[in-house]
Amino acid sequence: MSDRPLRIAKIVVRRLAIPMRVRFEHAAAARDVADPIVVTLHGAAPFDQLVGVGETLAREYVTGESPDTVVADLLERFWALLGGFEATDFGAAVALADALPTRMDDRIVNAARSTVELAWLDLAGKAFRRRVADVGDQLRLPGFGQPGALPQVRYSGILIGRSARKLERLLRLQRCYGLRDYKLKVAIDGWEAQLAHVGRLLAKPIAAGRVTLRVDANGAWSFEQASAALPALESAGVCVLEQALSPEHDRQLAALDQQTSCALMADESLRTLEDAHRLLADGGTSVFNVRIAKNGGLIPALRIADMVLRAGGDVQLGCLVGETSVLTAAGLAFLECCPHVRFVEGAFGRILFAREIARPITFGLGGRLRPRTGPGLGVQIIPSQLDRFTTEERTRER
Repeated sequence: MSDRPLRIAKIVVRRLAIPMRVRFEHAAAARDVADPIVVTLHGAAPFDQLVGVGETLAREYVTGESPDTVVADLLERFWALLGGFEATDFGAAVALADALPTRMDDRIVNAARSTVELAWLDLAGKAFRRRVADVGDQLRLPGFGQPGALPQVRYSGILIGRSARKLERLLRLQRCYGLRDYKLKVAIDGWEAQLAHVGRLLAKPIAAGRVTLRVDANGAWSFEQASAALPALESAGVCVLEQALSPEHDRQLAALDQQTSCALMADESLRTLEDAHRLLADGGTSVFNVRIAKNGGLIPALRIADMVLRAGGDVQLGCLVGETSVLTAAGLAFLECCPHVRFVEGAFGRILFAREIARPITFGLGGRLRPRTGPGLGVQIIPSQLDRFTTEERTRER
């Protein structure tokens, strides 16, 4: 190993457009093309043969960031910060990643931060022959560290489709695959009929405790609409209602919680550690949806999970529609670090994409997935596929 520090010589920022096999629709958006932003960080000599990769997705209705603002922040503000990065070991690299800001000019920059953090940790892992999952040991959060929750968790199924026939077929396929946790979008046209149909199909296994059903309103309901929906949710056996209200109405969650047996989950309301503290203090929210790109990267996600678990809450590892296997690998690192995770989403790989930018990471039978091996994130990028789906590429060099 060289005694010269790891530094960064170049950043490449790519905007991608990857066709998806199916169209996803919820109250806040609908999409059939994934639009990730991928960053590669190239090491300076003597690490000039190494490249770290990170990924994010910009969702303006969540963090306030757009693809344009993310690219601008990466090439200007974060590139300037990376100029001061020097690490002689993995612990030093983690400390630098931990210090990356989640706010700039009083605005959240979580989407931009997450891809820089992941690319830097991937690069440092390769340089110092460490796995990104080793971050858990470096942060010294009590109870956090490998193997974490990964041996126990199973990935969830998603139920989409306007027709009862399509919903039933998709549910049957996922049940045959051994999945046991399911999620359905509500607060969209026809959700009542969809929920009632799914509730009938799952009534016996829900009653027997073999499967779970949760729903996501994506913040589209008012307090009155959410209250009116509760009887239908409970009748269908729903155990968790995700983001019932918009973030502007978080303070009404405690009152909503008093009306239902469904646990309330925060998603769009949970962007920062300060959000987690506020939601816990206000009450009503018992499940917190952590997403790597939404929350600013692996390290902020772990710090939020630590706060929630210490307060007696539950954690879900969520995903953004259109994540590739780069973010799936980051999610696996999270699961290896976090001691308890109630639900897990993502790892759709070949299910979501006919072609991907990396060797696909997809959950197996029963929704199980093994940890990645090798240094860094353990992702194998396919350069030809990355080039194929790139719609814009911009570079900065030292």
